[in-house]
Amino acid sequence: MDLLIPIGIVTVSDRASRGEYEDLSGPAIAAALNDYLIGGWRPLARVIPDEQAVIEETLKELCDVEGCCLILTTGGTGPAKRDVTPDATAAVCDRVLDGFGEQMRAVSLRYVPTAILSRQIAGTRGRTLIINLPGKPGSIRECLDAVFPAVPDCIVLLEGPRLELKLLR
Repeated sequence: MDLLIPIGIVTVSDRASRGEYEDLSGPAIAAALNDYLIGGWRPLARVIPDEQAVIEETLKELCDVEGCCLILTTGGTGPAKRDVTPDATAAVCDRVLDGFGEQMRAVSLRYVPTAILSRQIAGTRGRTLIINLPGKPGSIRECLDAVFPAVPDCIVLLEGPRLELKLLR
């Protein structure tokens, strides 16, 4: 029996899914999780294209089949026509948690004025918390640092497992 808590890491990128460049964003999420969490978890990583149906199916599979308590996506959150990650997330969620997106945009605006263009959202599906992150590794860390302290409590409120945090900066 696997005692490690599954956490989904989904990179949404046409080019990375075709192997045209190395996915650096998914590994950046995993590195942040290693810094935040005291063991007891395992990544379920996916690299998929910017296709709403594919994103929705991937999120459903990680929630409903794999039993992830947390899914972190990266990429596809801007205003471009192919940026549909927030749309797919909203489509599969029971509830949207506006505070996550608001906080991530507020933090990102300290670094780049174009952060206002981000459409990042977070929401719940059953016992799973899904959070959309930007596509740049540095921005991923800035956003996660801002919201991650609330993640374990949210998961417990969803009747999921307790994630044990190291002291965050």
